Amino acid sequence: MSQQARGPSETVEIVRLGHAGDGVTADGLFVAGTVPGDIVRIAREAGRGQLIELITPGPTRVAPPCVHFGSCGGCALQHVARDAYLAWKHDLVATALKQRGFADVPMDEIRAVAPGTRRRANFKAQLRGQDVALGFYEAGSRVLVDLTECPILVPELAHIMPRLRRQLSKVLRPNETAELLATATDSGIDLALNLKRKREVDLLTLLSTIAATLKLARLSWNGEDVAIAETPSLRVGRFTVALPPGAFLQPTKEGEQMLQRLVLDAASGARSVADLFSGCGTLALALAEHHAVHAADSVVAQVDALLAAARQGNARVTGVSRDLFRRPLLAVELSRFDAVVLDPPRPGAAAQAKALAESRVPKVLYVSCNAASFARDARTLADGGYRLRRVTPIDQFLWSPHVELFAEFRR
Repeated sequence: MSQQARGPSETVEIVRLGHAGDGVTADGLFVAGTVPGDIVRIAREAGRGQLIELITPGPTRVAPPCVHFGSCGGCALQHVARDAYLAWKHDLVATALKQRGFADVPMDEIRAVAPGTRRRANFKAQLRGQDVALGFYEAGSRVLVDLTECPILVPELAHIMPRLRRQLSKVLRPNETAELLATATDSGIDLALNLKRKREVDLLTLLSTIAATLKLARLSWNGEDVAIAETPSLRVGRFTVALPPGAFLQPTKEGEQMLQRLVLDAASGARSVADLFSGCGTLALALAEHHAVHAADSVVAQVDALLAAARQGNARVTGVSRDLFRRPLLAVELSRFDAVVLDPPRPGAAAQAKALAESRVPKVLYVSCNAASFARDARTLADGGYRLRRVTPIDQFLWSPHVELFAEFRR
């Protein structure tokens, strides 16, 4: 636990967890790696407390399950007991809502995925001597932590890491950093490699050989498909979506299924549904079993993949590529829908929420990965006459400060 820190030391008590998962003292000093009730020796540096020694552990402190916790920046809260950790995440959502004037919204208990379920990861890789370091950066730095284990990942991704290291040693040069998006799809691992190199036949040939050796479903380099053994796919009920490179997916299959059930239950009775920020159709295709669905997303390849899967399954789905940040569906366009589903990225859907507030759509079903932007949009909808009926927090981003949620609005 000890580490070097500048400045005189002092002993403090941690009284709560902050919004990013750091412990906070009574006078507002943030100390990473602590929990409420900890008595710690710290040094003040750059407006933060640098942990020197844990003197007395707090009641919710537990042993982290990963040997890399504390150095790897991928997780921030492995040292917090499960019940306290989930209560804190639940409170993140409640606090964001209260700040926008929602003090008495019915909130369900938080639903959480298990460890070993994260199906996609953004790795960094660097050549160090003859060996490759593969993993995540330290928090707030560009120092790469070479992972020997990662308890959040699905086994398929965890097991490929040692073999991926060996293969990358044939590609990387000294002082070169590669970025890798690895996704465990329903048909195999999809690996997207970003590496600043000139396009050369020898490089493409080597990458193709690596893809075959690792038995990847697909390997792409800087957005270009290099090798495809089997098209990476996502199964949604009876539909199979051929995933374009870099396609958006929920981080876990379990969390995806939770969201699908919540959306399907809330959409019951609607004949026509719009799925906005639809991605590749995780929600649109689930809805298509019982509803006519219109999907919209800014990424052309994702909309095309969704529509191809819908046609193959003879589903009542239409779709369009549209930048909903700049060109939201307006009230007149929304008038034909009985329900609208929103699943925007972290910035939220401010423009689309404003257009919905001016519409007469009976139901709005909102999936969010950012409680703050959701609460802002919820206020817009409420000011336009919608009632926020329920909120369900979901923890798909295990041991991180990020929290997902589902919310139902009705006129």
